[in-house]
Amino acid sequence: MSTVVASDLDRTLIYSAPALGLAMPDAEAPRLLCVETYERKPLSYMTETAAGLLAELAGSTTFVPTTTRTREQYRRIHLPGPAPEFAICANGGQLLVRGESDRDWQRTVAERLASHCAPLEEIRTHLVRTADPAWLLKERTAEDLFAYLVVERPLLPDTWVKDLAGWAGERGWTVSLQGRKLYAVPRPLTKSAAVAEVARRTGASVVLAAGDSLLDADLLLAADRGWRPGHGELADTGWHAPHVTALDERGVAAGEEITRAFLHAAGAPGHGRSPAPDRSGADGSAVDASAAGG
Repeated sequence: MSTVVASDLDRTLIYSAPALGLAMPDAEAPRLLCVETYERKPLSYMTETAAGLLAELAGSTTFVPTTTRTREQYRRIHLPGPAPEFAICANGGQLLVRGESDRDWQRTVAERLASHCAPLEEIRTHLVRTADPAWLLKERTAEDLFAYLVVERPLLPDTWVKDLAGWAGERGWTVSLQGRKLYAVPRPLTKSAAVAEVARRTGASVVLAAGDSLLDADLLLAADRGWRPGHGELADTGWHAPHVTALDERGVAAGEEITRAFLHAAGAPGHGRSPAPDRSGADGSAVDASAAGG
């Protein structure tokens, strides 16, 4: 059985120091492995146990890091095990094959966005014009594909986010608030579409997935089996689907449990569901993730 394992990275497999969630006494804390540095300082970690499990997983399946990070941000990460043949960045906008961007996939994405969404500059202009300097810290675009704001979340009005989601939805875009970052992403720009392309190229019969945010919901819905940690947007909103396991573990302990679940499922064919039905539209975009919410 050929298996693709597609996993979100931040707060799913890897964790910054504030996100580790080490609730146990210091003497009982797990040993940690640093897997990312930024400006010559350690930034992201996994437990050593998770690192060993991931190395084993990457050696026996097609392991696909699947992230909203840009290519530059992704390349700071050094995961254990063999270098992945495929990686997905920019929420599905970039498909890396042996470290290089796939031109055919770039063209496919560009055509879908041009056909179904308002231009990025229109969205960015609206974000900047309507944001309040009292809570806006930064505004950025990523890979010329989507936009995001860094905000002082306690000062961010809920009504602003709701109004933005309605405005963006009429233009083919979705809005997701993750920590201090508010993302505006074209609806056809999905992790699930890029993972489906990897599955097609590898001939995989099973897709396993994990993620913690609303931007991971389409990935989880399209997978044969999925896992979400006990923290994050999906947990906070009570999101669920019949084939997605909601873990109790939070923080870096959840990352370890996810790698263990991946390895167990990939090595036990009898535990898989039958292939998932096609949940994407004609443009490759996923069905509204809220359909499976609870």
